Amino acid sequence: MSAPGIWQFCSRLLRRQLLLAVRRPIDIANPLLFFAMVVALFPLGLGPAPEKLAGFAPGVLWITALLSNLLTSDNVFRSDFDDGSLEQLLLAPQPLYLSVLAYIGAHWLTTGLLLAVVSPLFALMLNLPVDALGALVASLLLGTAVLSLLGAIGAALTVGLKRGGM
Repeated sequence: MSAPGIWQFCSRLLRRQLLLAVRRPIDIANPLLFFAMVVALFPLGLGPAPEKLAGFAPGVLWITALLSNLLTSDNVFRSDFDDGSLEQLLLAPQPLYLSVLAYIGAHWLTTGLLLAVVSPLFALMLNLPVDALGALVASLLLGTAVLSLLGAIGAALTVGLKRGGM
């Protein structure tokens, strides 16, 4: 039996990670709930003035997306490290960087993409102008992908530590 090709291996790995994420819906819901709670509570601290909220809306949404993404970045490699399948991935004949990109892609699809999709709703709640929604979503799509890449570096460095995400 021959080994699968590089892209077939990465697509199987991505599908596996997405399936595992769907089996743990709390890992998908936690960043979304945190995002919703922080954005919903922010007007209480700042005040309900629409023009004031509109000025702070992009920053609030970006900082909240960053913190939401960091909530789950520790889990990128944790379960595979715990059960030993990360070592098997290191021994695979495929390049390690493509396997890691599949892990990061799954993390981005389950956190960053969902945050970018729900952000227009919260942006309207914070009185962000409608013509700025496209730029917000596009920047969050790109920004959350970069945040997933950076979070994976931290996750990889702390995967062997107990409570490394702290």
